[in-house]
Amino acid sequence: MTASPLALFGGPPAIQTTLPLFNTIGDDDIAAVTDVMKTGVLSAYIGAPGAGFMGGPRVRALEAEAARYFGVKHAIAVNSWTSGLIAAVGAIGIEPGDEIITTPWTMAATATAILHFAGIPVFADIDPDTFNIDPESVRRLITPRTRAIMAVDIFGQSADMSALNAIAKDHGLKIISDTAQAPGAKVGDAYAGTLADIGGYSLNYHKHIHCGEGGILVTNDDRLAERMCLIRNHAEAVVRTDDSQALGNMLGFNFRMGEIEAAIAVGQIGKLAARVASRQAAADRLSTALRALPGLKTPFTPQGLTNVYYVYGMVLEPDALGVSRRRIVEALQAEAVPGLVVGYQNLHLLPMFRNRIAYGTGGFPWTSPYAGQDVRYGPGLCPVAEKLHSETFLGLNLCMNEFRPEDIDQVAAAFAKVWANMDALRTDAD
Repeated sequence: MTASPLALFGGPPAIQTTLPLFNTIGDDDIAAVTDVMKTGVLSAYIGAPGAGFMGGPRVRALEAEAARYFGVKHAIAVNSWTSGLIAAVGAIGIEPGDEIITTPWTMAATATAILHFAGIPVFADIDPDTFNIDPESVRRLITPRTRAIMAVDIFGQSADMSALNAIAKDHGLKIISDTAQAPGAKVGDAYAGTLADIGGYSLNYHKHIHCGEGGILVTNDDRLAERMCLIRNHAEAVVRTDDSQALGNMLGFNFRMGEIEAAIAVGQIGKLAARVASRQAAADRLSTALRALPGLKTPFTPQGLTNVYYVYGMVLEPDALGVSRRRIVEALQAEAVPGLVVGYQNLHLLPMFRNRIAYGTGGFPWTSPYAGQDVRYGPGLCPVAEKLHSETFLGLNLCMNEFRPEDIDQVAAAFAKVWANMDALRTDAD
Protein backbone atom coordinates (compact mmCIF):
# COMPACT_ATOMS: atom_id res chain seq x y z
CA MET A 1 0.00 0.00 0.00
CA THR A 2 1.46 3.38 -1.02
CA ALA A 3 1.75 5.97 1.74
CA SER A 4 -0.20 9.19 1.30
CA PRO A 5 2.15 11.95 0.06
CA LEU A 6 3.52 14.21 2.77
CA ALA A 7 2.11 17.71 3.02
CA LEU A 8 5.75 18.81 2.90
CA PHE A 9 5.80 17.55 -0.69
CA GLY A 10 2.36 18.83 -1.76
CA GLY A 11 -0.05 16.32 -0.21
CA PRO A 12 -2.98 17.31 2.05
CA PRO A 13 -2.12 17.72 5.76
CA ALA A 14 -3.16 14.91 8.08
CA ILE A 15 -4.80 17.37 10.51
CA GLN A 16 -7.57 19.39 8.91
CA THR A 17 -9.13 20.99 11.99
CA THR A 18 -7.93 23.62 14.45
CA LEU A 19 -7.66 22.26 17.96
CA PRO A 20 -9.50 24.26 20.66
CA LEU A 21 -7.29 26.13 23.09
CA PHE A 22 -7.08 24.94 26.68
CA ASN A 23 -9.59 26.83 28.81
CA THR A 24 -10.93 25.88 32.24
CA ILE A 25 -12.51 29.24 33.03
CA GLY A 26 -16.22 28.70 33.60
CA ASP A 27 -19.26 30.41 35.03
CA ASP A 28 -18.11 29.56 38.55
CA ASP A 29 -14.89 31.52 38.03
CA ILE A 30 -16.79 34.47 36.56
CA ALA A 31 -19.12 34.43 39.58
CA ALA A 32 -16.14 34.34 41.96
CA VAL A 33 -14.58 37.37 40.24
CA THR A 34 -17.90 39.20 40.30
CA ASP A 35 -18.21 38.59 44.03
CA VAL A 36 -14.78 40.13 44.58
CA MET A 37 -15.63 43.13 42.42
CA LYS A 38 -18.82 43.74 44.39
CA THR A 39 -16.84 43.99 47.62
CA GLY A 40 -14.67 46.75 46.17
CA VAL A 41 -11.64 45.14 47.83
CA LEU A 42 -9.21 44.00 45.14
CA SER A 43 -6.30 43.66 47.58
CA ALA A 44 -6.22 43.90 51.35
CA TYR A 45 -2.46 43.78 51.87
CA ILE A 46 -0.67 46.32 54.01
CA GLY A 47 3.14 46.45 53.93
CA ALA A 48 3.41 47.03 57.68
CA PRO A 49 2.69 45.12 60.88
CA GLY A 50 -0.98 44.50 61.47
CA ALA A 51 -4.02 42.55 60.31
CA GLY A 52 -3.44 43.35 56.64
CA PHE A 53 0.07 41.95 56.47
CA MET A 54 -1.12 38.48 55.42
CA GLY A 55 -3.54 39.69 52.77
CA GLY A 56 -7.26 39.59 52.21
CA PRO A 57 -9.91 36.90 52.69
CA ARG A 58 -9.59 35.36 49.19
CA VAL A 59 -5.81 35.07 49.47
CA ARG A 60 -6.16 33.40 52.85
CA ALA A 61 -8.89 31.09 51.54
CA LEU A 62 -6.64 30.06 48.64
CA GLU A 63 -3.76 29.34 51.01
CA ALA A 64 -5.99 27.23 53.26
CA GLU A 65 -7.38 25.26 50.30
CA ALA A 66 -3.92 24.70 48.77
CA ALA A 67 -2.54 23.49 52.11
CA ARG A 68 -5.45 21.07 52.46
CA TYR A 69 -5.26 19.83 48.88
CA PHE A 70 -1.51 19.23 48.77
CA GLY A 71 -1.35 17.94 52.35
CA VAL A 72 1.11 20.48 53.76
CA LYS A 73 1.23 22.67 56.84
CA HIS A 74 1.74 25.95 54.99
CA ALA A 75 0.76 27.27 51.56
CA ILE A 76 1.75 30.83 50.63
CA ALA A 77 0.26 32.66 47.65
CA VAL A 78 2.42 34.97 45.54
CA ASN A 79 1.86 37.03 42.41
CA SER A 80 3.99 34.77 40.19
CA TRP A 81 6.03 31.61 40.47
CA THR A 82 9.13 33.67 39.71
CA SER A 83 8.34 35.60 42.90
CA GLY A 84 7.87 32.29 44.67
CA LEU A 85 11.31 31.06 43.66
CA ILE A 86 12.95 34.29 44.81
CA ALA A 87 11.15 34.06 48.15
CA ALA A 88 12.19 30.43 48.56
CA VAL A 89 15.88 31.13 47.89
CA GLY A 90 15.86 34.06 50.29
CA ALA A 91 14.06 32.07 52.98
CA ILE A 92 16.70 29.33 53.20
CA GLY A 93 19.21 32.01 54.17
CA ILE A 94 21.88 31.85 51.50
CA GLU A 95 24.87 34.17 51.79
CA PRO A 96 26.51 36.01 48.85
CA GLY A 97 28.66 33.56 46.92
CA ASP A 98 26.80 30.47 48.15
CA GLU A 99 26.14 27.92 45.42
CA ILE A 100 22.84 26.27 44.55
CA ILE A 101 22.90 23.33 42.19
CA THR A 102 20.10 23.23 39.65
CA THR A 103 19.25 22.00 36.16
CA PRO A 104 19.82 23.81 32.87
CA TRP A 105 16.50 22.46 31.51
CA THR A 106 14.08 24.92 33.02
CA MET A 107 12.68 28.40 32.71
CA ALA A 108 15.32 31.08 33.36
CA ALA A 109 13.68 32.22 36.61
CA THR A 110 14.82 29.03 38.33
CA ALA A 111 18.43 30.15 38.05
CA THR A 112 17.97 33.92 38.22
CA ALA A 113 16.16 33.51 41.56
CA ILE A 114 19.53 32.34 42.92
CA LEU A 115 21.27 35.44 41.55
CA HIS A 116 18.74 37.73 43.25
CA PHE A 117 20.49 37.04 46.56
CA ALA A 118 24.00 37.08 45.02
CA GLY A 119 24.10 33.30 45.02
CA ILE A 120 25.77 31.38 42.22
CA PRO A 121 23.87 28.85 40.09
CA VAL A 122 25.74 25.61 39.37
CA PHE A 123 24.25 23.49 36.60
CA ALA A 124 24.04 19.72 36.87
CA ASP A 125 23.28 17.50 33.88
CA ILE A 126 19.94 15.81 33.38
CA ASP A 127 18.62 12.27 33.19
CA PRO A 128 18.27 11.22 29.51
CA ASP A 129 14.94 9.48 30.13
CA THR A 130 13.04 11.78 32.52
CA PHE A 131 14.82 15.05 31.60
CA ASN A 132 14.96 15.92 35.32
CA ILE A 133 18.15 16.76 37.20
CA ASP A 134 20.54 13.80 37.50
CA PRO A 135 21.33 13.08 41.19
CA GLU A 136 24.76 11.65 40.40
CA SER A 137 25.68 14.81 38.50
CA VAL A 138 24.52 16.80 41.52
CA ARG A 139 26.69 14.74 43.86
CA ARG A 140 29.80 15.41 41.77
CA LEU A 141 29.26 19.18 41.90
CA ILE A 142 28.99 19.67 45.66
CA THR A 143 31.61 21.98 47.16
CA PRO A 144 32.04 23.59 50.61
CA ARG A 145 29.99 26.54 49.29
CA THR A 146 27.00 24.45 48.18
CA ARG A 147 23.95 25.48 50.18
CA ALA A 148 21.02 23.88 48.37
CA ILE A 149 19.70 21.84 45.47
CA MET A 150 16.94 23.31 43.33
CA ALA A 151 15.19 20.43 41.58
CA VAL A 152 12.77 21.06 38.73
CA ASP A 153 9.89 18.71 37.99
CA ILE A 154 10.14 19.35 34.29
CA PHE A 155 7.36 18.44 31.85
CA GLY A 156 5.03 17.03 34.52
CA GLN A 157 6.77 14.48 36.74
CA SER A 158 8.83 14.69 39.90
CA ALA A 159 12.60 14.63 40.01
CA ASP A 160 14.17 11.72 41.90
CA MET A 161 13.45 13.10 45.36
CA SER A 162 14.56 9.96 47.18
CA ALA A 163 18.07 10.27 45.77
CA LEU A 164 18.17 14.06 46.11
CA ASN A 165 16.98 14.01 49.72
CA ALA A 166 19.66 11.42 50.54
CA ILE A 167 22.33 13.70 49.04
CA ALA A 168 20.94 16.69 50.91
CA LYS A 169 20.99 14.78 54.19
CA ASP A 170 24.58 13.64 53.62
CA HIS A 171 25.80 17.21 53.01
CA GLY A 172 23.44 19.31 55.14
CA LEU A 173 21.73 20.97 52.18
CA LYS A 174 18.27 22.40 51.65
CA ILE A 175 16.10 21.33 48.72
CA ILE A 176 13.77 23.63 46.78
CA SER A 177 11.39 21.90 44.39
CA ASP A 178 10.32 23.94 41.37
CA THR A 179 7.12 22.07 40.54
CA ALA A 180 5.74 24.77 38.24
CA GLN A 181 4.87 22.25 35.53
CA ALA A 182 3.77 19.33 37.69
CA PRO A 183 1.01 20.23 40.18
CA GLY A 184 -1.03 17.11 40.82
CA ALA A 185 1.79 14.69 39.97
CA LYS A 186 2.39 12.03 42.61
CA VAL A 187 5.41 10.42 44.26
CA GLY A 188 3.81 7.44 45.94
CA ASP A 189 0.98 8.94 47.98
CA ALA A 190 2.56 12.41 48.21
CA TYR A 191 2.21 15.27 45.75
CA ALA A 192 5.24 16.41 43.80
CA GLY A 193 6.61 19.56 45.37
CA THR A 194 5.84 18.51 48.94
CA LEU A 195 8.92 16.32 49.52
CA ALA A 196 11.36 19.23 49.60
CA ASP A 197 12.04 21.85 52.26
CA ILE A 198 10.14 24.26 50.01
CA GLY A 199 8.15 23.47 46.88
CA GLY A 200 5.52 25.12 44.83
CA TYR A 201 3.48 25.61 41.70
CA SER A 202 2.91 28.11 38.92
CA LEU A 203 -0.56 29.47 38.22
CA ASN A 204 0.07 31.27 34.95
CA TYR A 205 -2.09 30.93 31.90
CA HIS A 206 -0.85 27.70 30.34
CA LYS A 207 -0.34 25.76 33.58
CA HIS A 208 -2.60 23.10 35.11
CA ILE A 209 -3.96 25.55 37.70
CA HIS A 210 -4.67 28.81 35.95
CA CYS A 211 -5.57 32.26 37.30
CA GLY A 212 -3.67 34.48 34.85
CA GLU A 213 -0.49 34.92 36.92
CA GLY A 214 0.40 33.58 40.33
CA GLY A 215 2.21 30.99 42.38
CA ILE A 216 1.80 28.88 45.50
CA LEU A 217 4.69 27.99 47.82
CA VAL A 218 4.33 24.92 50.05
CA THR A 219 6.32 23.85 53.11
CA ASN A 220 5.97 22.02 56.41
CA ASP A 221 8.61 24.21 58.07
CA ASP A 222 7.20 26.99 60.28
CA ARG A 223 10.32 29.15 60.11
CA LEU A 224 10.67 28.93 56.33
CA ALA A 225 6.98 29.75 55.93
CA GLU A 226 7.35 32.86 58.10
CA ARG A 227 10.41 34.03 56.17
CA MET A 228 8.67 33.57 52.81
CA CYS A 229 5.68 35.56 54.05
CA LEU A 230 8.04 38.33 55.13
CA ILE A 231 9.93 38.42 51.83
CA ARG A 232 6.59 38.50 49.99
CA ASN A 233 5.51 41.73 51.66
CA HIS A 234 8.16 44.33 52.51
CA ALA A 235 9.97 42.40 55.23
CA GLU A 236 12.25 45.29 56.13
CA ALA A 237 9.22 47.26 57.35
CA VAL A 238 7.99 44.43 59.54
CA VAL A 239 10.95 42.64 61.13
CA ARG A 240 11.51 44.03 64.60
CA THR A 241 14.83 42.57 65.70
CA ASP A 242 18.54 43.34 65.57
CA ASP A 243 19.43 39.65 65.19
CA SER A 244 21.52 39.31 62.03
CA GLN A 245 20.26 35.79 61.34
CA ALA A 246 16.65 36.95 61.41
CA LEU A 247 17.44 40.04 59.31
CA GLY A 248 19.35 38.15 56.61
CA ASN A 249 17.72 38.39 53.16
CA MET A 250 14.80 40.36 54.55
CA LEU A 251 14.85 42.68 51.57
CA GLY A 252 11.27 43.69 50.99
CA PHE A 253 9.49 42.80 47.78
CA ASN A 254 5.93 43.23 46.66
CA PHE A 255 5.06 39.65 45.68
CA ARG A 256 1.44 39.99 46.80
CA MET A 257 -1.39 38.27 44.96
CA GLY A 258 -4.63 40.17 44.35
CA GLU A 259 -8.04 39.04 45.53
CA ILE A 260 -9.34 38.40 42.00
CA GLU A 261 -6.53 36.01 41.12
CA ALA A 262 -6.92 34.25 44.46
CA ALA A 263 -10.65 33.79 43.96
CA ILE A 264 -10.06 32.23 40.53
CA ALA A 265 -7.25 30.01 41.82
CA VAL A 266 -9.41 28.51 44.58
CA GLY A 267 -11.85 27.26 41.95
CA GLN A 268 -9.07 26.07 39.69
CA ILE A 269 -7.60 23.85 42.41
CA GLY A 270 -10.95 22.09 42.46
CA LYS A 271 -10.55 21.36 38.74
CA LEU A 272 -6.99 20.08 38.98
CA ALA A 273 -7.76 16.38 39.35
CA ALA A 274 -9.99 16.36 36.28
CA ARG A 275 -7.43 18.33 34.28
CA VAL A 276 -4.66 15.92 35.25
CA ALA A 277 -6.81 12.90 34.37
CA SER A 278 -7.61 14.41 30.97
CA ARG A 279 -3.94 14.95 30.12
CA GLN A 280 -2.96 11.53 31.35
CA ALA A 281 -5.66 9.95 29.18
CA ALA A 282 -4.46 11.93 26.16
CA ALA A 283 -0.84 10.91 26.79
CA ASP A 284 -1.75 7.25 27.27
CA ARG A 285 -3.73 7.24 24.03
CA LEU A 286 -0.87 8.87 22.16
CA SER A 287 1.71 6.47 23.61
CA THR A 288 -0.39 3.49 22.55
CA ALA A 289 -0.38 4.81 18.99
CA LEU A 290 3.28 5.95 18.82
CA ARG A 291 5.31 3.43 20.78
CA ALA A 292 5.63 1.05 17.82
CA LEU A 293 7.21 3.71 15.59
CA PRO A 294 10.91 2.89 15.12
CA GLY A 295 13.46 5.47 16.22
CA LEU A 296 11.04 7.21 18.58
CA LYS A 297 10.98 6.83 22.37
CA THR A 298 7.74 7.80 24.06
CA PRO A 299 7.74 9.32 27.59
CA PHE A 300 9.21 7.34 30.48
CA THR A 301 7.81 7.63 34.00
CA PRO A 302 9.66 5.76 36.79
CA GLN A 303 7.75 3.27 38.90
CA GLY A 304 5.88 4.85 41.79
CA LEU A 305 5.55 8.23 40.08
CA THR A 306 2.80 9.74 38.01
CA ASN A 307 3.16 12.22 35.16
CA VAL A 308 0.72 15.07 34.52
CA TYR A 309 2.18 15.77 31.05
CA TYR A 310 2.71 19.49 30.83
CA VAL A 311 4.82 18.41 27.85
CA TYR A 312 4.67 14.97 26.28
CA GLY A 313 8.43 14.42 25.97
CA MET A 314 9.89 12.10 23.34
CA VAL A 315 13.39 11.25 22.12
CA LEU A 316 14.19 10.75 18.46
CA GLU A 317 17.00 8.53 17.14
CA PRO A 318 18.03 10.44 14.01
CA ASP A 319 20.99 8.16 13.26
CA ALA A 320 18.78 5.06 13.26
CA LEU A 321 16.15 6.82 11.15
CA GLY A 322 18.66 8.32 8.73
CA VAL A 323 16.80 11.64 8.89
CA SER A 324 17.61 14.71 10.98
CA ARG A 325 15.26 15.95 13.66
CA ARG A 326 14.95 19.23 11.77
CA ARG A 327 13.56 17.48 8.69
CA ILE A 328 11.18 15.31 10.72
CA VAL A 329 9.88 18.40 12.51
CA GLU A 330 9.35 20.19 9.20
CA ALA A 331 7.29 17.23 8.00
CA LEU A 332 5.21 17.13 11.19
CA GLN A 333 4.61 20.87 11.08
CA ALA A 334 3.45 20.59 7.47
CA GLU A 335 0.96 17.95 8.64
CA ALA A 336 -0.38 20.65 11.05
CA VAL A 337 0.69 18.94 14.30
CA PRO A 338 0.17 21.62 16.98
CA GLY A 339 2.35 22.45 19.96
CA LEU A 340 5.62 20.83 18.89
CA VAL A 341 8.49 21.48 21.31
CA VAL A 342 11.84 21.15 19.54
CA GLY A 343 14.63 20.86 22.09
CA TYR A 344 14.56 22.89 25.29
CA GLN A 345 16.69 25.81 26.35
CA ASN A 346 19.95 25.15 28.18
CA LEU A 347 20.36 27.97 30.66
CA HIS A 348 24.12 27.51 30.90
CA LEU A 349 24.38 28.50 27.22
CA LEU A 350 22.40 31.75 27.52
CA PRO A 351 24.50 34.91 27.02
CA MET A 352 24.02 36.10 30.60
CA PHE A 353 25.55 32.94 32.00
CA ARG A 354 28.23 32.39 29.35
CA ASN A 355 29.44 35.96 29.93
CA ARG A 356 28.67 35.96 33.65
CA ILE A 357 27.07 39.39 33.55
CA ALA A 358 24.07 40.04 35.78
CA TYR A 359 24.41 42.96 38.21
CA GLY A 360 26.21 45.71 36.36
CA THR A 361 28.90 44.68 33.90
CA GLY A 362 31.74 43.60 36.19
CA GLY A 363 30.76 39.96 36.67
CA PHE A 364 29.08 40.20 40.08
CA PRO A 365 28.53 37.88 41.92
CA TRP A 366 30.85 35.44 40.10
CA THR A 367 33.93 37.66 40.30
CA SER A 368 33.24 39.01 43.77
CA PRO A 369 35.43 38.09 46.77
CA TYR A 370 32.43 36.18 48.16
CA ALA A 371 32.59 33.50 45.45
CA GLY A 372 34.16 30.23 46.51
CA GLN A 373 35.25 28.92 43.11
CA ASP A 374 35.54 30.08 39.53
CA VAL A 375 32.18 28.82 38.23
CA ARG A 376 31.94 29.08 34.46
CA TYR A 377 29.38 28.07 31.87
CA GLY A 378 29.40 27.04 28.24
CA PRO A 379 29.25 24.13 25.78
CA GLY A 380 30.26 20.74 27.16
CA LEU A 381 29.14 21.47 30.72
CA CYS A 382 25.96 19.36 30.49
CA PRO A 383 26.43 16.98 27.54
CA VAL A 384 23.20 15.01 28.00
CA ALA A 385 21.10 18.17 28.12
CA GLU A 386 22.98 19.69 25.19
CA LYS A 387 22.53 16.67 22.90
CA LEU A 388 18.84 16.40 23.72
CA HIS A 389 18.38 20.09 22.97
CA SER A 390 20.32 20.20 19.73
CA GLU A 391 19.59 16.78 18.22
CA THR A 392 17.07 14.43 19.78
CA PHE A 393 14.34 15.88 22.03
CA LEU A 394 10.87 16.35 20.57
CA GLY A 395 7.87 17.25 22.68
CA LEU A 396 4.19 17.97 22.33
CA ASN A 397 2.75 20.72 24.52
CA LEU A 398 -0.36 19.15 26.00
CA CYS A 399 -1.26 22.27 28.02
CA MET A 400 -1.94 24.69 25.19
CA ASN A 401 -4.76 22.78 23.48
CA GLU A 402 -7.76 20.80 24.63
CA PHE A 403 -6.64 17.45 23.19
CA ARG A 404 -9.82 15.38 22.88
CA PRO A 405 -9.56 11.68 21.91
CA GLU A 406 -10.29 12.51 18.27
CA ASP A 407 -7.57 15.18 18.33
CA ILE A 408 -5.03 12.72 19.70
CA ASP A 409 -5.99 10.31 16.93
CA GLN A 410 -5.30 13.00 14.35
CA VAL A 411 -1.91 13.74 15.88
CA ALA A 412 -1.08 10.03 15.93
CA ALA A 413 -2.15 9.73 12.29
CA ALA A 414 0.15 12.62 11.36
CA PHE A 415 3.12 10.90 13.04
CA ALA A 416 2.26 7.61 11.34
CA LYS A 417 2.08 9.36 7.98
CA VAL A 418 5.50 10.96 8.43
CA TRP A 419 7.05 7.65 9.51
CA ALA A 420 5.45 5.85 6.54
CA ASN A 421 7.18 8.39 4.30
CA MET A 422 10.57 8.20 6.01
CA ASP A 423 12.16 6.87 2.79
CA ALA A 424 11.01 10.00 0.97
CA LEU A 425 12.52 12.17 3.71
CA ARG A 426 15.80 10.24 3.46
CA THR A 427 15.89 10.70 -0.32
CA ASP A 428 15.18 14.39 0.11
CA ALA A 429 17.60 14.84 3.02
CA ASP A 430 20.04 17.71 2.66
